[in-house]
Amino acid sequence: MKLLLISGLILAMQSVNAQFRKYSNEFLNIGAGARGLSMGSAQAASITDGAAGYWNPAGLVHVQNMTQVNLMHSEYFAGIGKYDYASVALPTNNEKRVLGITGLRFAVDDIANTLFLVNPDGSLDYNNIQTFSSADYAFLLSYAQNLRRTEGQMINFGANAKIIHRSVGKFAKAWGFGLDAGLQIFKDKWRFGIVAKDVTSTFNTWSFNFTDKEKEVLYLTQNDIPVRSTELTSPRLTVGASRIFNIGKTSTLLAETDFDITFDGQRNTVISGDPISIDPKLGLEYSYKNILFVRGGINNFQKGLADGDTLNQKKVWIYQPSVGVGFRIKSVVVDYAYANLANQSNPLFTHVFSLRVDIRRRDKSVVF
Repeated sequence: MKLLLISGLILAMQSVNAQFRKYSNEFLNIGAGARGLSMGSAQAASITDGAAGYWNPAGLVHVQNMTQVNLMHSEYFAGIGKYDYASVALPTNNEKRVLGITGLRFAVDDIANTLFLVNPDGSLDYNNIQTFSSADYAFLLSYAQNLRRTEGQMINFGANAKIIHRSVGKFAKAWGFGLDAGLQIFKDKWRFGIVAKDVTSTFNTWSFNFTDKEKEVLYLTQNDIPVRSTELTSPRLTVGASRIFNIGKTSTLLAETDFDITFDGQRNTVISGDPISIDPKLGLEYSYKNILFVRGGINNFQKGLADGDTLNQKKVWIYQPSVGVGFRIKSVVVDYAYANLANQSNPLFTHVFSLRVDIRRRDKSVVF
C-alpha cells in the first residue's frame, strides 16, 4: 500500500523554509459564536460582546460591569471534525480597558495510521493499525481600550497576541505566533470596523518525529520524509460597516457588510486579483426588546461548475447562506446557527450552538 494517510497529511503541510502559504492556519477563519456564523461572519463593525476577541478585539471595550464567558461547540462532516471555542472577557477597574482570553480547537480524531499495515512479505496485518488525532489550537490574548468617547460617538482600539499549536499525532508538531489589531468607530446609528489579522505575517515552525523504522517505510513506499520547516501566513484585512434601524418602539434591525481583503495571490472570490482578492459578507439581525433575535447572512461567494453541465465548462456564482436565532434570559444568552458549508444545489449544513453568560460585577452602566 503506497498511499498512506499519515504521509498525505504530513506532506500537505510541508513547505519550503519561510514560505508563504495561501491557506495557512485556515482553521482560524471558521468563525466564533453562533451569532457571527448565522450573520455570514459579518461582525467587524457590530460585535460588542466577548466574542470580539476573535472578530475584532476593539469590540471588547463594550463589555463593561461584568465578566463575560462565551462557549461554542460544532461538528462538521457527520461529526468527523470537531470545533470548540471558549472566551472570557475581563473588564478592568478602569472602564476604558478590557482584557480577553480566547481558545480555539479544531480536530479530527481517530485517524487510522496504516504505516505498518503491510508486512515485509506483502500480507496485511490489521492489528498493526493504530489511531491518532490531528488537532489545531489557537490562544488569543486580547487588549482593548477606548480612545475617545463623546456624545453619540465612540472610538475603540484592540489588539491580539496569538499563540498557535498544531499537531498530527506524535509525527508532527508546530508552534506559531502572530498579532492582530482592530479599530471600531460608533457614530450615532452607524458602526464601522477595521481588522488587520496576522499583521506581522504569522509563522508556524514545524518539527517532525519519525523513528528509523517509520522512515524506512516512508522510503520504501516512495514517500518523502518531511524535514523541519516554517510556513508564513500573509496579512488579511477586514473592513466593515453596519447600521441600526429602529422598527417601532420595541424592535431594531442591524445590517452589516464586511469585505475580507487578502494579499496572498488570486483566490476564487467576487473580486479576484493577484495579489489582492476581496470577499464580501452580508449579515442581518432583528432584535425584539433585546430578548429575541433572528439572524441571517450570506458569505463565501465563489464561481463553481454548474451541476447540469456535463462538459464542466459552465460556471455559476454560488454562495453559502446561514440563518439563526437567539434569546436572552436575564444574564444568559443562547444562540443557534444553521450554517451551510457547501453550495446551494448540494448543501452541507451544520448546527452550531453557543452560550454566553454575563457575570455581573456591579450595577453601574455605561452610556454611549
